[in-house]
Amino acid sequence: MALAQLPRLNVSIFTKPPLSLLHTHFTLLPKHRFLFSPKSTLSVTEPIPISHVSEQEEAQDAPVTLSLEKLFVPPETQVSVDDPSLSTRILKGSNIVLSKYAMDAQVVQAEFVKSSVKTEDCPSDGLPEFALVGRSNVGKSSLLNSLVRRKKLALTSKKPGKTQCINHFRINDKWYLVDLPGYGYASAPQELRTDWNKFTKDYFLNRSTLVSVFLLIDASIPAKNIDLEYASWLGQNQIPMTLVFTKCDKRKKKKNGGKRPEENMNDFQELIRGFFETAPPWIMTSSVTNQGRDEILLHMAQLRNYWLKH
Repeated sequence: MALAQLPRLNVSIFTKPPLSLLHTHFTLLPKHRFLFSPKSTLSVTEPIPISHVSEQEEAQDAPVTLSLEKLFVPPETQVSVDDPSLSTRILKGSNIVLSKYAMDAQVVQAEFVKSSVKTEDCPSDGLPEFALVGRSNVGKSSLLNSLVRRKKLALTSKKPGKTQCINHFRINDKWYLVDLPGYGYASAPQELRTDWNKFTKDYFLNRSTLVSVFLLIDASIPAKNIDLEYASWLGQNQIPMTLVFTKCDKRKKKKNGGKRPEENMNDFQELIRGFFETAPPWIMTSSVTNQGRDEILLHMAQLRNYWLKH
């Protein structure tokens, strides 16, 4: 389907959609200040010194240019078009500016804690957590394994819809990664799909220790209505959200639209832009090459440390 033919978003994922999607307010953290010049652009392909990137890898990265108003600037972080170091403060392959809270990002220990079918059954120790969610077979479990550098921490499967519970993984005994059921798996029983949607919605709305949802989007294919609906529902309900574009290693053009991952990613952001007052943070990733791994962990670290302080 051509992007121009996509209908206005109709939030049909959950049983009680919001009344309106117009001018959705995106709130990741307390409102912060943006300093920008509309004509200024920055390249986010310049890496910050967090991991080694070979010259060959850099040559394969297509430049992604951003205007300042499209950057995600964390609170208590100042940016200026006159700052010569700003480009080095933007996480590679993202629109995220690093803040002073980007500390303690390494994963030293990871362990599975429990699976829950109700929010009230989730761990009650008060540790901050980040939820991974996305369309079935988007690469969610593979990304989780990549983040912790363990191949089998979260079981992966070629069969979509394998994750059926709220799965908590404790990291460094300080915070959680949460693997949520995938959505959009048509072959799953209707009753099971309804249950997943119900307890996932309840988790988003009522989990007090949820710092941010990381919504995974397959960048190797054109935008899907169900992903657009999910993103808009999170924004409408002011659920903190970061877009994680997966499968960005698939560089060749596809028959279904003939677009590269960067183009599909830009199209998706254009389609949801009208529903957010500020640009949601986003990161390009690949579980095959580990692209975006360090960037996600640094982003989680600065969100987590700010959350703990405030």
